[in-house]
Amino acid sequence: MLAVKKITASDVSYVIPRRNWTTGTTYDIYRNDYGNRITGTTTNQTSNSGATTLFDATFYVLTADRNVYKCLNNNNNSASTTEPTGTSINIITTADGYKWKYMYTLTASQQANFLSTDFMAVATNATVSSAAVDGAINIVKIKSAGSGGTNGTYTNIPIRGDGSSGTVTVGVSGGAVTSVTVTNVGTGYTIAYIRNADIVSAGATGLSGAELDCIVEPKGGHGFDAVKELGGFFVMLNVNLEGTESSNTGDFTSENDFRRIVLIRDPYSSGTAASSTTLRATKAVIFASSPTPGTFQVDEKITQATTGAVGKVVEWDATNRILHYIQTKFNDEGVDSNGNLTAFSGVNVITGATSSATGTPSSVASETADQITFTNGYKGSELDRHRGDVLYIENRAPITRASDQTENIKLVIEF
Repeated sequence: MLAVKKITASDVSYVIPRRNWTTGTTYDIYRNDYGNRITGTTTNQTSNSGATTLFDATFYVLTADRNVYKCLNNNNNSASTTEPTGTSINIITTADGYKWKYMYTLTASQQANFLSTDFMAVATNATVSSAAVDGAINIVKIKSAGSGGTNGTYTNIPIRGDGSSGTVTVGVSGGAVTSVTVTNVGTGYTIAYIRNADIVSAGATGLSGAELDCIVEPKGGHGFDAVKELGGFFVMLNVNLEGTESSNTGDFTSENDFRRIVLIRDPYSSGTAASSTTLRATKAVIFASSPTPGTFQVDEKITQATTGAVGKVVEWDATNRILHYIQTKFNDEGVDSNGNLTAFSGVNVITGATSSATGTPSSVASETADQITFTNGYKGSELDRHRGDVLYIENRAPITRASDQTENIKLVIEF
């Protein structure tokens, strides 16, 4: 490991798969029973797109205004041709017959830090959340139109279930149900249904076989908790590595590439919980000015014949005569008779295997160079070995660094 940088709360956000609104797309509606068996059949409920779970369904969109909307009604599986706009807390009906619920807007910070090709930040809008009604029924679909009913428009038909006060208006034409409009959304519903008998009682004499599908809303109502409602079980970590991180004691080398990213929980430094913004995980030795040390090469093997220590060069700082290196434990070299890693120590000459460069470690008890304090010529890793939990490892193609370059690293972890 070369170096670590602390992740702060502002570097982390819940995210969901990014789904841009695109004209001509038929979006799925929100319903909590995708994948469940349809009553009276051997068929499972699926979305228009074929998804068998809610969070695989395309039931929300990100618009050009960076607003996020949930699709409540897709006008009987029609294509969406009108992009939703506005931030009203009420259901938004567009010219194409779609009904949308405004959820939240991506802030400038969220766009800069947590918007990628595949993911986008998700957060609950306080205004939308406070206006949500728990257990309301806003959408009722015609599952079976029935037949034989007296034509007309019938009002105040109750929505039954474990909630209260919900009512609909039903239109019957040609003896079948042709329209359903929610007139009172009610509250407290986790189970909801409308009886054919209640439509008949309202005046649609002779109607039989009509089935209306009440779409039960998420707990708290639409918009109450956008993170849960939209499937925010992904977390994105966004971190910038700015050159050598010179503002944070220059702990990151710009002279070598890196290809592995690791997420560590609760790392330690010098025996206590790490708190610094950055820490240098490599080791270092400062050479005496005389004899003049040679020019070591990045990535070459180094040895110390007297001790048997073996390492690999991470960076050679000729100006300050500092050699940064790592030591990896192998059974056949660089370990003692007990298999323990042998440390570089003393004023014993260190030699580069490829460059043939040599350097004699300084014997000064304490000296500081390039913001590093050396004791008897050496500086150990600032990161304690075998402390902390590795939560995530990602291997990438080698990333070449430069002192005037910034790498933006985004990690997405699913929980």
